[in-house]
Amino acid sequence: MKIKLLASLLVWSSLATACNDDKNVSVDPGNNNQPELTGDVTLYVTTANRSYDFQKAVANFSNKSNMSPTTITLVPGTQYQTMDGFGAALTGSTCFNLFQMDEADRAKFLSETFDPEKGMGYSYVRISIGCSDFSLSEYTCCDTKGIEHFSLQDEEKNYIIPILKEVLKINPSIKILGSPWTCPKWMKVKDLESLAPYDSWTGGQLNPAYYADYATYFVKWIQAFASEGIKIYAITPQNEPLNRGNSASLYMGWEEQRDFVKNALGPQFKTAGLDTKIYAFDHNYNYDNLSTQTDYPVKIYEDEAAASYFTGAAYHNYGGNKDELNDIQGKRPDKELIFTETSIGMWNDGRNLSVRLMEDMAEVALGTVNNWCKAVIVWNLMLDTEMGPNREGGCQTCYGAVDINNADFKTITRNSHYYIIGHLASVVKPGAVRIGTTGFKEKGFTYSAFQNTDGSYAFVLLNANAEARRITLDDGTHHFTYEVPGKSVVSYRWK
Repeated sequence: MKIKLLASLLVWSSLATACNDDKNVSVDPGNNNQPELTGDVTLYVTTANRSYDFQKAVANFSNKSNMSPTTITLVPGTQYQTMDGFGAALTGSTCFNLFQMDEADRAKFLSETFDPEKGMGYSYVRISIGCSDFSLSEYTCCDTKGIEHFSLQDEEKNYIIPILKEVLKINPSIKILGSPWTCPKWMKVKDLESLAPYDSWTGGQLNPAYYADYATYFVKWIQAFASEGIKIYAITPQNEPLNRGNSASLYMGWEEQRDFVKNALGPQFKTAGLDTKIYAFDHNYNYDNLSTQTDYPVKIYEDEAAASYFTGAAYHNYGGNKDELNDIQGKRPDKELIFTETSIGMWNDGRNLSVRLMEDMAEVALGTVNNWCKAVIVWNLMLDTEMGPNREGGCQTCYGAVDINNADFKTITRNSHYYIIGHLASVVKPGAVRIGTTGFKEKGFTYSAFQNTDGSYAFVLLNANAEARRITLDDGTHHFTYEVPGKSVVSYRWK
């Protein structure tokens, strides 16, 4: 035990000394009995080999002239999008797993995840309107024909709403996005030509005759959550509208979505006095290679009456390239962009942090933010070690942002998605503005800078190279240096 402790202290000491010749950097070696670290700059460090596991560190401003060739200078005068937040999906499966935990363990995990002061500060969550492929059953909130039969179901009442209330106690300003996987089956038709009834959870299209009823469904759902003290910040009209094959799904081309929102959903929101935002699309960068659906949201926006009801568009990354975000922003810079879903799983070595931390930080976290996204949301916050509960026909090989051992519902493995969201949420607060930078650029380094509403600066940096590198940050008034470990992510915040 003494040898192990000595080795740990030597690693800590050598890193702290290497970080800055002036010895103005301290690294918390994970000893919870240590006093709270204090310094001009708060940092969080995660390495791909888990030697630093969202480790807290501090740094002090330097009083020496800055001559470092690896200086990144912040340019607050160059401003991009305002950030809404970062988070994960609270699916039925996630909420079910959370309720299998001991109350104290669940409270600890939720605090570590959502507390904006003492935890990572996750600030956005996504929930399904009715079931998803990670629900305990297939259902909607109106499975008996007739919109008068609308009611929340067991999954909402027993799992999702109670978890949301626990989260809201920890972070009252959390934003909530709702997305349906399917409309009620009695509203479906096989196609819009025959209008033949379609009795299946998977596929089909929304019968235009039920546009008004389905809009009422959304209004009732938002009002039902409001009656529980839960405000729905935004919705998308359909999750993955070009995916006909999910366990619960509904095809909705851009013309259908335009007409549904323009003629029913938007006007009903206005009549009901709802300020809930509506985001178009909610699917892949490549539009599932359907040429008629390319630039889906932009085509909707060409109808200005329809466009007036849409705040912007939402994207997933299961196909195509994140550069599509920049293309869409260039075509309609007046409309927002958010990123609402991505998964890890068996197909991409999802539990291997040494691989996934680098790629997911570059592609999902910083990649979307640097291409104008105001929010970044990953898929299931928590699955069990058997990748469930899940639905037949949905993803059978997905991992969660964290996985909980279903033998004890206590042991948690934190995966890449948990960290990439945490590194953004911990320092970039809702309302922050992404700002410009000049200076050091080198292969393997990806970063983004922000200014929070309280005037503090935030900076999130990925070093995908194997070698550590001393990086200096300069805000025009202060500068400081920190040796960024190889294959790591570092988040900074200072004022």
